[in-house]
Amino acid sequence: MEDQFLNLTEENLDREHLCCIIRSKKPHPGVETKRVWLRERLREGHVFRKLDAKGVVFIEYAPLETAWVPVDGDNYLYIYCLWVTGEFKGKGYGRQLMEYCLADARAKGKSGVCMLGAEKQKAWLSDQAFAEKYGFETVDITSDGYRLLALSFDGTKPCFAENAKRQAIEPEELTIYYSSQCPYIHQSVELVRKTCEELETPYTLVSVDTLEKAKSLPCVFNNWAVFYRGKFVTVNLLDAAALKRLLKK
Repeated sequence: MEDQFLNLTEENLDREHLCCIIRSKKPHPGVETKRVWLRERLREGHVFRKLDAKGVVFIEYAPLETAWVPVDGDNYLYIYCLWVTGEFKGKGYGRQLMEYCLADARAKGKSGVCMLGAEKQKAWLSDQAFAEKYGFETVDITSDGYRLLALSFDGTKPCFAENAKRQAIEPEELTIYYSSQCPYIHQSVELVRKTCEELETPYTLVSVDTLEKAKSLPCVFNNWAVFYRGKFVTVNLLDAAALKRLLKK
């Protein structure tokens, strides 16, 4: 069964699809931007493991020290994404990917594995109920209900960085922090630009393009974070309708 999966490497990165947005001919700017980002991350121990098939079946994780999230902790792995969709659901692929990650963490002598969650499941976060079946539990929480889930092997626990718990900034205008970690980010950024210009609404887009910027963010973050009227709103990518509803508040 394991030979159905493969890990992306610097050698195969250019020819393998990245799961979320699959293109066979015309390149997608979000995918190509992700490839550039991922090439550097692979050198830091980042893992992207996927089913060797044309579908969305993959897990993506990294050493917490080099994960682009404002989470503190020693010797942990951080799961960015674990997705199985469409016809591939119900075949045990999610279980195999999670068990691979946990086995990898133990083999590398890690203290545990962690991931971002929320009191109410968010559309752009991995299924936390699934993770909880493996023993993941809440080890930290923000005032607005975002949770840090962790499976500890040695009793130690990671935590949100203090700056991540602020969940507030001074600017009142729509402000979005984003990285190149997700292929959908490119089109989401373009949608924000187009919608705000149509509505003649001021906005600020902040590219999180270094590890240092990611670690010092004033909010929880998985690759995207939205502020409006100085308050943190969501980690969810927004479609035009959701963005317009937010700007009318």
